[in-house]
Amino acid sequence: MTEEQGKDQQGKTGGSEPRKGMNFYWVYAAIAMVLIGMMIFNSGSEGRETDYLKFKELASKGFIEKVEYNGVSARVYLNQAGRDSLKSELGEQPATRGFSRSSDFWFSIPPGEDFIKEINQFGEQYAFAVRYLPPNEAAQSLIWWIVAIGIMIFAWVFIMRRMGGAGGPGGQIFNIGKSKAQLFEKGKGVQVTFNDVAGLEGAKEEIQEIVDFLKNPKKYTELGAKIPKGALLVGPPGTGKTLLAKAVAGEAQVPFFSLSGSDFVEMFVGVGASRVRDLFRQAKEKAPAIIFIDEIDAIGRARSKNINFGSNDERENTLNQLLTEMDGFATNSGIIILAATNRADILDKALLRAGRFDRQIYVDMPDMKERVQIFNVHLRNVKKDDSVDVEFLARQTPGFSGADIANICNEAALIAARKGNTTVGRQDFLDAVDRIIGGLEKKNKIITPEEKRTIAYHESGHAMVSWLLEHASPLVKVTIVPRGRSLGAAWYLPEERQLNTTEQIMDEMCAALGGRAAEEVAIGKISTGALSDLEKVTKQAYAMVSIFGLNKKIGNRSYYDSTGESQFTKPYSDETARIIDEEVSKIIEKAYEKAKDLLTRNREKLDGLASKLLEREVIFKDDLVEVLGPRQWEDRQPELQPVTASATPPHLS
Repeated sequence: MTEEQGKDQQGKTGGSEPRKGMNFYWVYAAIAMVLIGMMIFNSGSEGRETDYLKFKELASKGFIEKVEYNGVSARVYLNQAGRDSLKSELGEQPATRGFSRSSDFWFSIPPGEDFIKEINQFGEQYAFAVRYLPPNEAAQSLIWWIVAIGIMIFAWVFIMRRMGGAGGPGGQIFNIGKSKAQLFEKGKGVQVTFNDVAGLEGAKEEIQEIVDFLKNPKKYTELGAKIPKGALLVGPPGTGKTLLAKAVAGEAQVPFFSLSGSDFVEMFVGVGASRVRDLFRQAKEKAPAIIFIDEIDAIGRARSKNINFGSNDERENTLNQLLTEMDGFATNSGIIILAATNRADILDKALLRAGRFDRQIYVDMPDMKERVQIFNVHLRNVKKDDSVDVEFLARQTPGFSGADIANICNEAALIAARKGNTTVGRQDFLDAVDRIIGGLEKKNKIITPEEKRTIAYHESGHAMVSWLLEHASPLVKVTIVPRGRSLGAAWYLPEERQLNTTEQIMDEMCAALGGRAAEEVAIGKISTGALSDLEKVTKQAYAMVSIFGLNKKIGNRSYYDSTGESQFTKPYSDETARIIDEEVSKIIEKAYEKAKDLLTRNREKLDGLASKLLEREVIFKDDLVEVLGPRQWEDRQPELQPVTASATPPHLS
């Protein structure tokens, strides 16, 4: 069979729009309405016809419960004794007798007032009720029945639509297995384009190629090329993975299905797999199309090899169905899968193989050049003055993601508005960086003089050690004003480097331990304010020994497991664990002693820096130069502002 014939056959069978079957719930509704109608119409019956003499006989025997008349006829209702006595005459009552009891007999009333008076006299004599029924009361009763039926019909239609999926959120019992993907038809409803995505040149190039293939397929097919079946966007949070997908939705002139990995997860068994099937069915009908699954790790986590750990759970069933749809026995031509995650290391290997995700596009933190482009994008709608230098802002924010930069621009505008300024200036951006890194200043926080002196020496110790060591990041701003959860903070300017040597890591650890070392040297006792510093250096030391192989005793070995398969077991013996602990302790103590030695040999400068910090509460690079002298390795560092902070937790000070 040729490919064209196969497509024709597919179009005749599975490709056409499926016929919608009859909804049997409407049949049930019709049956219910017929029964209700029978009950209603039967409720209005007047029983058997009789005459006036028969009425007098029944009244004299005490068989009558009540009589209703309207001037033309009278309805006779028997009591229980009368119905039991005349059971053979009345016969079997219908099953659909009605919501209210109908009369047992009726008879015509001769004209004249005498008969009405006589009926009332019989009622008083034989103790039964006599009630006059106006002629229009029957019509009113019929109207009320019509209103009741209308309300019932409206309620039924409303419930059926909710259950069938025509209603809004909630309900949709019979639509639970349908896909929750949001459809964008040929870029409609999305205002983001590739011009709004700054930086990420490599990622944009690969994504644009996929979009270009959909727009101009002949350009590639003439050379024998095939469109990639899937592309996985991988990178840290806030780097622009979802933004790239939005740009694809805005640029591609094909249907774009967007949903999250958590949209497949449901408490009911089989729902996730059903939604996967429905998603791909919709995409096939609109092919060529793009499916974007954000946070795919919600369903793409590696399947467990141990059956005791739920290898047949709902999430894995959903993943199995996704694997089958992406590259199973049946081909899905014309469908491209885009997915995004910041946890690619936990994804199932079958999901990452070629044929499913042919491309893995790494979206990394922006470098200096890319940060300039990102700032330019986010500053389009910000009313800034001439003092704002975009390159300066980009240089002072190494390690910031695109989301962080967007937050800085917004925070700077808020700060300027709080000050009552008409434009956003350079200082507003510097305050925004401080606000995001360290938190909001809390000048009214109560701190004792002894605590303030300890904090001043602690932060001065960080400043001095980082200033005097070659490979430590130079500290360019120190404050003892409480900010956020910190009682004091020190901002560093880390050098943007891709590799770290043992000497560089050791110098950074010395700078981190400089705060505690200064407390011991100057005050003679240490405090709990070095919690974050100790946490940082402990992680660095363990990484040196057990991950990067930078320890001579352990050797060139790494116990890092990128797959996460040995998370319940350690890949080394107890003896090796003891050696690792010993070596980590030696490294940290060596860095601490080195920091103490530096501060002891420069004790006068430490006292001078702490005094200046106590006096001004905030000191900058110029103050460091004045007290400590020019930094020996100054030519290696540009003229910048603070970027990262070392904070003192308030509950530990």
